[in-house]
Amino acid sequence: MQIPRLHPDTIAQVKERVDIVDVVSEQVVLRKRGKEYVGLCPFHGEKTPSFTVSPNKQMYYCFGCGTGGSAIKFLMEAGKQSFSEVVLDLARRYQIRVKTLAPEQRQELQRQLSLQEQLYEILALAASFYQHALRQPQGQQALEYLQSQRHLGEETLQQFQLGYAPATWETLYRYLVEQKGKPVQLVKDAGLILPRKSGDGYYDRFRDRIMIPIHDRQGRVIGFGGRALGDELPKYLNSPETPLFNKGKTLFALDKAYNAISDQDQAVVVEGYFDAIALHRVGIHNVVASLGTALSLEQMRLLLRYTESNQIILNFDADKAGTTAAERAIGEIADLAYKGQVQLRILNLPDSKDADEFLTHTPDGEKQYQQLLQNAPLWLHWQIDQLIIGKDLKQAPQFKQVAQKIVKLLYKLEDVNQQTYYIDYSAEKLSQGQTHLIPRLIQNFQTQLNKLRQTPIKKDDKSNLKQQNLPVSIDLSLSQEHSLLEEAEALLLRIYLHRPEYRQTIIDILDAKDLLFSLSPHRFLWQQILDVQSVAQSILLQHPEKLISLLQDRSIQFPEEMVLVEHLFHLNEKRSEDLTRTPLAIRSAAACLEVVTWNKHKRYCLEQWQKLNFATDPKRKEYYSQGIREAYKRLQELQKMRQTNILDIHEFAPI
Repeated sequence: MQIPRLHPDTIAQVKERVDIVDVVSEQVVLRKRGKEYVGLCPFHGEKTPSFTVSPNKQMYYCFGCGTGGSAIKFLMEAGKQSFSEVVLDLARRYQIRVKTLAPEQRQELQRQLSLQEQLYEILALAASFYQHALRQPQGQQALEYLQSQRHLGEETLQQFQLGYAPATWETLYRYLVEQKGKPVQLVKDAGLILPRKSGDGYYDRFRDRIMIPIHDRQGRVIGFGGRALGDELPKYLNSPETPLFNKGKTLFALDKAYNAISDQDQAVVVEGYFDAIALHRVGIHNVVASLGTALSLEQMRLLLRYTESNQIILNFDADKAGTTAAERAIGEIADLAYKGQVQLRILNLPDSKDADEFLTHTPDGEKQYQQLLQNAPLWLHWQIDQLIIGKDLKQAPQFKQVAQKIVKLLYKLEDVNQQTYYIDYSAEKLSQGQTHLIPRLIQNFQTQLNKLRQTPIKKDDKSNLKQQNLPVSIDLSLSQEHSLLEEAEALLLRIYLHRPEYRQTIIDILDAKDLLFSLSPHRFLWQQILDVQSVAQSILLQHPEKLISLLQDRSIQFPEEMVLVEHLFHLNEKRSEDLTRTPLAIRSAAACLEVVTWNKHKRYCLEQWQKLNFATDPKRKEYYSQGIREAYKRLQELQKMRQTNILDIHEFAPI
């Protein structure tokens, strides 16, 4: 459900009614110490309590990791939910009437909330019905299958609420509609029954199947996966799309995995329900299943909420079908991997086994699986290796084909450091142990990539450029510019948000050098910062640290835009280290923004210079020649300032 803009009155009532001790104590064991409460911080591992909750201030703070805020912020952090989602959940809990900014939306919102609650209840009843049926004589075959072939004990059966749908046609229908009195239309909307083609009555969607409930992140049943016991097709049947269930936005077992994903800073994605269940059974809990679809951006965003390093491992079969499945599963997220926004790895198990088979038939399977996880190659390593498998690189045509495909892969990388690394890796692979060939291969890859990303220059123009001592090539490709802007702008904004004492410094350097935030999410956030500072100037003068919480309140007005910059409001260990070298970071980031600006100017001058004829327009030709020289000189100066790359600031001692 898309949450409309909530009325400030609703937000104010929620803030007034919520009690931070009640909220935090649901997830943290608190002990009273004087006027405050203390406990172990849920956001970082610790043995000595440094997490404090103040009832008087209605705030929490951890002296270990520095996180802090209100009850709403705690729930946003702990559940990785948006501001609006948390406020809406609290409004339900405290029975606060929900108002929206658009009056015409209020009735529709209340109707949707009421419909959702009824569907949750119907699906919960269905799950209990299926669980009960598994223990009846009619479910004996299904129970034996789960115990003997899937090796699932009672604890796992209960944990995943596994059940059985009887082979009869109307058993669930009669239970829900006739015994429990649920409206037939709502049972149909929940995806549990279908109308007969004759138009007379309904029949159960799931029959003679092992039933696997699919839960949302809060642990509520939103749909089912049903595995056929006999030869009925399809072998696996999922619930249809409903107001609660969208398989492209859902991950199986996320409700059981998100804490482990956060703790281990890594998420494992498998293909099948039973692969995920088997891994959880042996104690590997950071595992979800993709419901048989290509990973969507929505599913990836769900996972990335819980892993700071953005590390995702796809585990599919190692055979040809498994390789195809892995490539298909990557789906929309390939761009994120190319941009370096996700650390994607591929795990192929030996002998073409899936995770369930591997654990069952491999001695010490759990330990072996953990070892394979640790050694899982990065996606681009895997992609390059796949291009080489089965090729005879001693044959010139096959060598050329592989090299050309690798160049196409590397060209898509937007991060300069990443591209350099994979050029070296590819050269080493293609050298086949002949190390003397590596430098030549590296040079060849760089030449090919430069040809792809340079502005085309005519032969005569090249000669003229050299005669006038002008640079022939453009220093940065468009993709490299984007990567540099993304890193530098994010760093400046992060410093501005978390280091109030440097805010004026950043404003001064942006004004002095006439620099702007170019990327739309960063430009949007900067505008919101300026707006908040103008509106809440007196508050921020006394409490500059409140800037982040005031910005987060704007998630109500701009939910989609704020999601794109939410990561800037939080600091992990590495980002905190970066901020300890703030003067160096500001200098380097500002220099990076200047580099992009001058590089664009240089490219523009070069493009215009190429269009002109010296014989007919010598003044303009010379004007753009001078522009190229000026840009080139300034870029050389900036390069000295950028000797410390903003990605490597953490390697230097604090200033």
